[in-house]
Amino acid sequence: MPLNNVRNIGIAAHIDAGKTTVTERMLFFTGETRKLGEVHDGEATMDFMKQEQERGITIASAAISCNWEDNQINIIDTPGHVDFTVEVERSLRVIDGMVAVFCGVAGVQPQSETVWNQADRYKVPRIAFINKMDRTGADFHEAVQSMDKYLNANPVPFYIPIGAEDNFNGMIDVIERKAHLFTEDLKRNIVEVPEEYKKQCEEARTFMIEKLADYNDCIMELYLDGKEVPPDYLKEAARDATLKLLITPVFCGAAYKNKGVRTLLDSVVEYLPSPIDKGAVMGIDIDDAEKNHPRHPSNKDPFSALAFKIIHDPFVGQQTFVRVYSGEIKAGMQVMNTTKNQMERIGRIMKIHAKEREEVDTAYPGDIVAFIGMKNTKTGDSLCDPKNPIFLESIFIPPSVIEMKVTPATKNDEKKLGESLRKLAMEDPSFHFHFDPELNETIISGMGELHLEIIIDRLKTEFGVEPQVGEPSIAYRETITIEAESNYRHVKQTGGKGQFAHVVLRLEPNDGKGFEFVDHIKGGAIPAEYIPSVRKGIEATLEEGILTKSPVVDVRVVLVDGSFHAVDSSDMAFKTCASIAFKEGFMKANPIILEPQMKIEINTPDDYIGNVVGDLSKRRGKIESMRRYRKGSQKLNGFVPLKEMFGYATALRSISSGRANYSMEFHKYVALSKDIQEKVLKEFQEKEKEKQK
Repeated sequence: MPLNNVRNIGIAAHIDAGKTTVTERMLFFTGETRKLGEVHDGEATMDFMKQEQERGITIASAAISCNWEDNQINIIDTPGHVDFTVEVERSLRVIDGMVAVFCGVAGVQPQSETVWNQADRYKVPRIAFINKMDRTGADFHEAVQSMDKYLNANPVPFYIPIGAEDNFNGMIDVIERKAHLFTEDLKRNIVEVPEEYKKQCEEARTFMIEKLADYNDCIMELYLDGKEVPPDYLKEAARDATLKLLITPVFCGAAYKNKGVRTLLDSVVEYLPSPIDKGAVMGIDIDDAEKNHPRHPSNKDPFSALAFKIIHDPFVGQQTFVRVYSGEIKAGMQVMNTTKNQMERIGRIMKIHAKEREEVDTAYPGDIVAFIGMKNTKTGDSLCDPKNPIFLESIFIPPSVIEMKVTPATKNDEKKLGESLRKLAMEDPSFHFHFDPELNETIISGMGELHLEIIIDRLKTEFGVEPQVGEPSIAYRETITIEAESNYRHVKQTGGKGQFAHVVLRLEPNDGKGFEFVDHIKGGAIPAEYIPSVRKGIEATLEEGILTKSPVVDVRVVLVDGSFHAVDSSDMAFKTCASIAFKEGFMKANPIILEPQMKIEINTPDDYIGNVVGDLSKRRGKIESMRRYRKGSQKLNGFVPLKEMFGYATALRSISSGRANYSMEFHKYVALSKDIQEKVLKEFQEKEKEKQK
């Protein structure tokens, strides 16, 4: 099929705006499916994961191809829940155009903003579909205004509704001045605009002409001369303005009732770009980052593609989803993964129709396919002709914001858990895990509580691992605040050779400089061969900790004096003596517990600043700075203890109606207040008692 007739599009929106239903109707009207799949009964073609069907939401982006009037449309249906935002991110990286779906009742919702900002990042042209116009409370004009207010979308209605709620009977094509009326047998009747809607149609048409006149001199001339602007002129100017991200064409309908979907399919072909429209992608020279090499959507250019998704399929193994940008690739050929600097062989090539697969011999520019047999390629990796290697722009992966600890139910499950987590992390770049030897825990982290809930569910259902789940422990540290001295004599008689060692230590705070050991022994009070043993005894105690078995940091220890016995002194005796002396000195030096403090950045609409700041204060957080983020939003920077941040992702969504987001990273260790330190010590002592039972 000619590339001009190919559209690679994504369907994206806030959760429950109707994205998957819109996609299902597109598949039905294009003949790809013969049965209408519904989200609410778990029968949607695009929601084929068990977890998706149970919850009635989209979790993983799904790809499918369909044909509409001699055009091939490759559709990626993406999740709306913020926990799965990376699925939207990687889909937007490889699509050419986007259909943004909005609820006719709610208009712009929190995740609508996130999706819109992601599309801005990759400069994706988009059209808008105001869905659910048959719902109680649906208001087309209010929804369009919310797009202008919250997204700066410059929305232009191309169709306006005839009626709303139960009386939503059709739409008016503003450009052609025609009414589309719906019938019970899913047909469209195209008739003249009803008399009572003619004024509304002309007002919408004038608004469109005024908008397009700003970007098109020909339309500007006709408008100023008071002449009629032909529909073809408007369509051409509108397509050009849409591809340049100057306007957002707005359409409407009720996908569940099959209203407006064929018009939307027409609009995808009419206004969204083909790979030819998008033009060449720029690749970076692997030897010189300053040099760029264009890759045109042509069979004649060297092969280049980007891996954007990994799925482990129990029947065919690892499926690597790729977008081909240039050149041809055949099954059995070798390609170079320039990100890993490794060669990969492509076993088979699959065109994916949701959960169905169709094997093909060759993939061409503009194709979205799955390669079978690749072993080392991950999300965001560049694949290309070994003779013409380049790097393509990778995929932005947002930082994970929530952690949880998992432990295998049995010793035998340890290896299985590790392998399963590795596979899940390969599939999902926003999911991470690591083993913390200090706490003897496996920590998993992700984008939110639902994200990790799905991970745990998949461990059980797909991998047969039943992990025990809990909050991770905080990795505290211990230190001292004042100088103290310790004089300890270690004497032990066991009938034979005894143990003798004597040390005098001075402990000093060493803020931010770690552990320091200073030898001030004079006159051979302790022989030189025993000095390293003194140090080792202290270092072992530093690692073990004293108050909460957390490592001791930022202490300077001076070995002031001591004595020895010619027969009973030994390395072990001095090691033991130094350890006990350090513990005694530590308890005299006003010891404190340090907790990890995180640096936090919060983006919030102005309406919720008071709520966000108030909540952060309750969590012992401090705001350091506040600045304008974008229209109607602020960016807050500050510091907050990690201990207070469990469940924060959910809390922030709740207090900001889901419209605020945040990221955080480790900053430094800071002292606990006296009352919180007492509480932590009490919790630790209770845990120790439990272990001893």
